[in-house]
Amino acid sequence: MLVDLLSSQIVRTVMLGAALVGGLSGMIGVFAVLRRQSLLSDTISHAALPGVCLGFLLVGGRDLGAVMGGALFTGMVAAMSVLAIGRLTPLKTDAQLGIVLSVYFAIGVVLLSVIQAMGGGSRVGIATFLFGQAAALSVHDVRILGAVFIVAALFLLTLWKEIKLVTFDPLTAEALGLPVRHIELGLTVLLALTIVAGLQMAGVVLMVAVLIAPAVAARQWVGNLGAMTIVSMLIGAFAGAGGALISATGRGLATGPIVVLLACAVVLISILAAPRRGLVWQALSAQLARRRISGDRVLLAMDRLATDHDNPAYPSEKGMLETMLGRPLPRVMRRLEASGLVRPVAHHPESSPHWVLTQAGRRRAEALRRTGHGPE
Repeated sequence: MLVDLLSSQIVRTVMLGAALVGGLSGMIGVFAVLRRQSLLSDTISHAALPGVCLGFLLVGGRDLGAVMGGALFTGMVAAMSVLAIGRLTPLKTDAQLGIVLSVYFAIGVVLLSVIQAMGGGSRVGIATFLFGQAAALSVHDVRILGAVFIVAALFLLTLWKEIKLVTFDPLTAEALGLPVRHIELGLTVLLALTIVAGLQMAGVVLMVAVLIAPAVAARQWVGNLGAMTIVSMLIGAFAGAGGALISATGRGLATGPIVVLLACAVVLISILAAPRRGLVWQALSAQLARRRISGDRVLLAMDRLATDHDNPAYPSEKGMLETMLGRPLPRVMRRLEASGLVRPVAHHPESSPHWVLTQAGRRRAEALRRTGHGPE
């Protein structure tokens, strides 16, 4: 069945288009996440709807070039509206974004209703930009998406060092004389262009998830900006192509939501399983740290008893250690025995368990004392 699907020109075209959108979104989404522009992305996405409708009305049909041009125009106007509201009013950023998102999306819904009420076949296909319909992608559309991808990649490669500095330390970049505002404007334009390019696949409602999810997932695996950009791009391309292939296996399965669900699944896996940052990794590390701390406390307590009794081979009794440390110790003592730091000894006439420090245990306790550790 998979071979039959891949042999279809339509399926291959949709998969390639979705992969381009996902890869582009992953590449630009990294900077949206790091620059904390997720809400701005959502605003631009919703504000693109009136531009879609205007482009549709101008050409009288679903021409991707005209639609993208209109969406890019209203998206950028919305971004400038946010800046204007911020300068002219005391409103906070979330309020600015909420106002602009609501107003522009409302205008788009009104225009969409007007187009839907029009007679004839000109209105066919306009509603696909609300929730996305990747199956409508044509070879011409894929070429446009490829051109957008190349433009975005060339922009990042050409100004990589400057963009990196502006992203992490704009004040230093400005002090060095870099055109910070122009670079930020370029990144905002790329962000808007990426959102517009993905509207047909995911629609104005879900596009922000396609943009943000790959970057969030990549952030869990790598810390380097270059590696994060590449990983995010690959995750986005995988989610796009995989979502398109999955949607092709069932009738009526929309590609956009499947792509979003697949990308979010990768995010969930990354949050759980990624090294160092993953929740599972952190839980295991914390458990190992607790075990190590407990073992160190036991070694220090035994060393203190040996010092107090002026006997390096002083046998520490189980009840005495548990009283000193305030917790049961069977598992800890088994781990210390297995590590060769303590060994059990008999201490007649007492029948309770006793342990003494081995040479390795005494060296470990001495090292802990030198570093300032001590039993709590």
